[in-house]
Amino acid sequence: MGEFVKQHVIDPEICIRCHACEAACAIGAIEHDDVNVVVKADVCNECMSCIPVCPTGSIDNWRLVATPYTLADQYGWSELPPATAPATAPEATDATVAALIADAHGGTARAPASASKPTINLYPPSKPIEAVVQGNYRLTAETADSDVRHIVLNFEGRPFPVLEGQSLGVLAPGLDWLRLYSVASPRDGERPGFHNVAITVKRSGACSNYLCDLKKGDRVRIAGPFGATFLTPDDPDARLLMICTGTGAAPFRGFTMRRQRQPKGSGDMMLVFGARTPDALPYFGPLAKVPDNVLRKLFAFSRVAGAPKQYVQDRLMDEAPEIAERLADPRTHIYVCGLRGMEAGVEQAFVSIAESVGLSWEALRETLRAEGRYHVETY
Repeated sequence: MGEFVKQHVIDPEICIRCHACEAACAIGAIEHDDVNVVVKADVCNECMSCIPVCPTGSIDNWRLVATPYTLADQYGWSELPPATAPATAPEATDATVAALIADAHGGTARAPASASKPTINLYPPSKPIEAVVQGNYRLTAETADSDVRHIVLNFEGRPFPVLEGQSLGVLAPGLDWLRLYSVASPRDGERPGFHNVAITVKRSGACSNYLCDLKKGDRVRIAGPFGATFLTPDDPDARLLMICTGTGAAPFRGFTMRRQRQPKGSGDMMLVFGARTPDALPYFGPLAKVPDNVLRKLFAFSRVAGAPKQYVQDRLMDEAPEIAERLADPRTHIYVCGLRGMEAGVEQAFVSIAESVGLSWEALRETLRAEGRYHVETY
C-alpha cells in the first residue's frame, strides 16, 4: 500500500456556512468563498479547536489521501469525494494507515450515551422557519455594563424540536450570515405545549443588536436546530458539573429546567457561574430561587468593589475536595460554556484538583470525552 496522509476536510452538503470554525481557527487554516468553506492542508495542525464549535458536524471529516486535495478541489465540491483509503481501522492492511485512521477519528466530542437523538438542520438557512417574538426581557440590571436579554420565540404550532444544549440560527435582515444562539429552554419549551423556546442574547454586534431591539409580535427567521454533542444526558442519575460565564448560562438553564421536570433520580447538579458583578449575571434572581438540593450554585465575581477578583477556576479550587469526588465518579458529566478565555483557567484547575487525589487530568479527560461526559463550547 502506498503512503497516505490524513487531511481535514469539510462536508459541503451539511455545512451551513456559519463560519464558526473559521473564527475558532487561530492559525488561519480555514477560509471560504461564496460557495464553500475549506481547509488549507499545508496550514492545518489538527489542533481540533474548530471541532466543538461546528453546529452540524460538517467540520468533523477526514480523508486519508496519497495527495492532499487542493483549495481549488475543495471549492469545487458539492459533496465530499469518495474515500480513497479504508474508512475504518479493521479494514486497513497497513499499520501506518490504521494509526492515521484511529487518530483521525479520535479526540472529538461525543454525545452522552443516554442523550436523546437530536434533530439537526430541520430548517436549513435556505428554508428558514418564521417565529414570532412572544417576549423580550432584560436580564441584567440597568446599572450593569452589559445588556443581556431573554427572548422568547413562538413557532405558532409548527414543529421546532430542540434538545437541551442545541442551538438555533438567526437570519437578521440585511446580514448575509447566520448567527447561532444556544437555546435556553428545555425540550418541551418555556411552557410545555406552547411551541416556544428562549434564547439568551448579549447586545454586542449587528445580529445581537437586532434581537435585543425586537418587540413583542415581531417576526424572526430561524434556522436549525443545530448541535449533536453538547447535550444533556437523559438520565436522572447522571451528575452534572456545569461551568459558565455570561450568556454561557443559556444551555444550563435548559439543563436545569429539564432536570426539574424529569422524574427524580440520584443525580445532582452543580453550577459554577462567573460574571463581573451580581447585577451583570444573567438569571441571577431565578437561579437563587432554585433549591440547593436541586442545583448547587457557586458564583464567581471579578469586579466587586472591595473584594478580591474571583474567576470560575478559583471557585473550582475553593471546592477542590468536592470537585475531585465528582471527577472520580463515572456518573459525572462536565460541561464548560462561555468565553474562550475561561478554558485555560478551568483546565489548569482540573489538572491541580486531579493531581491532588493522584489522578492524571489528561488521561481522565480523554476517558470523559470517549464516554461522552466532557463537553466544551466556547466562543
